[in-house]
Amino acid sequence: MKKAHVIEFFRRLQRLDPEPKGELNYTNPYTLLVAVALSAQATDIGVNKATKDLFKVVSTPQDMLDLGEDRLKDYVKTIGLYNTKAKNIIKAAQMLVDDYGGEVPKDREALERLAGVGRKTANVVLNIAFGQPTIAVDTHLFRVGNRTKLAVGKTPLAVELKLEKIIPKEFIRHAHHWLILHGRYICKARKPHCPTCPVEDLCPYKDKTVIDD
Repeated sequence: MKKAHVIEFFRRLQRLDPEPKGELNYTNPYTLLVAVALSAQATDIGVNKATKDLFKVVSTPQDMLDLGEDRLKDYVKTIGLYNTKAKNIIKAAQMLVDDYGGEVPKDREALERLAGVGRKTANVVLNIAFGQPTIAVDTHLFRVGNRTKLAVGKTPLAVELKLEKIIPKEFIRHAHHWLILHGRYICKARKPHCPTCPVEDLCPYKDKTVIDD
């Protein structure tokens, strides 16, 4: 996609939603970290239902340790892979208490040292909690990047690095939110809503839908 088209692409998304927000509920950087960790292979709606009560009793890593793994599982058992996620969340809480004074670190390398935290989770936390211009590539963003030709890549990392190179600085802060929400609600996997897409004329996708239902 040409530079002028990239600028116009993000200008339109910005016009529609100047201050996009993630859809996971949280109260501080730590609860955001927990919510994002729980969201792997799960829906934001499902995670929010589980954390609604959890975050009434947990707001810090020490709170999580005091709660314990078994009681944590009771809160998150409706979420896929909850056993593994609960184990990692407890391990990560211990690391945060022991190594970071109970504070969530503000750099990717430190975050990725935590149990159960990969690059995508780290990028989400850095972007939402600390305002850093990171791009978290989930399945929606990966699809949008390839389908629109904004950033063609065979891996999430390849798409992330390409997007970082082409997105103008004035849009980079909110870029991953715009793209994720665009993929979630308009540029859907099975049937994209092309007739209502605000960037349809900029997109070279060959199998565009003609009638939106």
